[in-house]
Amino acid sequence: MRILLTATLLAASVVTTVLSLVLLPFDMTREVEPLVGFTAVLWVLFGASVFLLRRVPQRAAIVLVMVGAIALGGAALAGPPNTSTDSARYAWDGIVQRAGISPYEYVPADPALAELRTDWLFPPAVDGECVGERIMTFEEPGTGDVLCSAINRLTVPTIYAPTAELYFAAIRLIAGPDATYLPSQLGGLLLSLAVTALLLRTLLRLGRDPRWAALWGWCPLVATEAVTNSHVDVLGALLLLLATVLVSSRRQWLGGFALGAAIAVKLMPALGVPAMFRWKVVVGAIVAFGVLYVPYIIVSGPDVLGYLPGYLGEEGYGTGKRFILLWLLPGIAATIVAGIVIAVTALVVIRRSNALDPWMGQVVMIGVALLVLSPRYAWYALLLLPMIAMTGRWEWLAVPLALTGRLLVPDLAIGRITIFLSVAVIVAVSIARMPPEARQQWDRRLRHPLSTGLLDPRKWVTRG
Repeated sequence: MRILLTATLLAASVVTTVLSLVLLPFDMTREVEPLVGFTAVLWVLFGASVFLLRRVPQRAAIVLVMVGAIALGGAALAGPPNTSTDSARYAWDGIVQRAGISPYEYVPADPALAELRTDWLFPPAVDGECVGERIMTFEEPGTGDVLCSAINRLTVPTIYAPTAELYFAAIRLIAGPDATYLPSQLGGLLLSLAVTALLLRTLLRLGRDPRWAALWGWCPLVATEAVTNSHVDVLGALLLLLATVLVSSRRQWLGGFALGAAIAVKLMPALGVPAMFRWKVVVGAIVAFGVLYVPYIIVSGPDVLGYLPGYLGEEGYGTGKRFILLWLLPGIAATIVAGIVIAVTALVVIRRSNALDPWMGQVVMIGVALLVLSPRYAWYALLLLPMIAMTGRWEWLAVPLALTGRLLVPDLAIGRITIFLSVAVIVAVSIARMPPEARQQWDRRLRHPLSTGLLDPRKWVTRG
């Protein structure tokens, strides 16, 4: 009966996912309420499915987790991207590399690449105007002509690092330049299923509950952002998970190489370093990161930095405007405090984590950083989800849920409320998880911080 109920809820999630894509096509001017409604339903169904899964026998649960992940991922292919235009840039960078050109060499609007433009990325203007879903209007450098494109930030260099660029190139080498969004979506599906399979295998090997893999495989964020919108962050999540598995299996060099490759997808996977902080891991990561960059540096020199500096400024991290938890602090003070919080968290995680069991350290480091940085883009939380699944610490799902709300409802006041609520949930559940002795110890520390050494960083934690 429990198997049937769980499968029914998964089927409802599949249908809801398809309907959300069919009934709500991409529109940059649309009202957010319908999509928020569909998303809320998907998260409720997800929570209920995972809750019921706890009582399903283990063998049946493993099958359900994998079949459910495949079904939900397949449903996410029902329509083109619906919350982001990033995959258009992925396609363009792949097309450029397919032609033997470095993606860091030219901006997409440069007339030098006009021969590579495809109609689905650069549709012709109609009576001097750009029309169509996802199509934005730009001015071609040098000529001043109207240039219509599905690519965002058409006049700036790419922001993506070498592992991501190699992935984009591989997709376009296979699919060619004229295939639209589906190849990237299929790539996202395969990567997300690889994460599910690796989670199941690792949880079983460690004697942990394999049902926890559903926290990744069935999560609405995975279907939406890893598959439908095909964000490359899913590749970073897979590589960081692989790195953590290898390090916890005493294969530190290989783990370091995988970590370096993950950081060369986007820089965010660098948050995984503190929980695995060992010299072999760090050196291996530096070597892999450098090797991946070398070919592009030889061709493009310092241009490999791309739009990263401009992006950080655009997002308000340099001025402190982005840190919505720290909005009371003026300007650069918020940036300084945010940096201190993240640095202190990293030091605590380094001292606390055991290289053979770094999973909780990964959850804390990545989760705290996401809460402090409060990015507008929910797909950044794909990095956190596998670590939540490995620990079963479901309360940290409040982070991706809050960031999802921040993406769909771009209101600062609501963003602050959701972030604060997620912090409250994590703290409350974490306290509830503590055994009575630990609660009493923390109560004594809070009441007498000087005598108990609470204010001494060396006594906050002990190395595991």
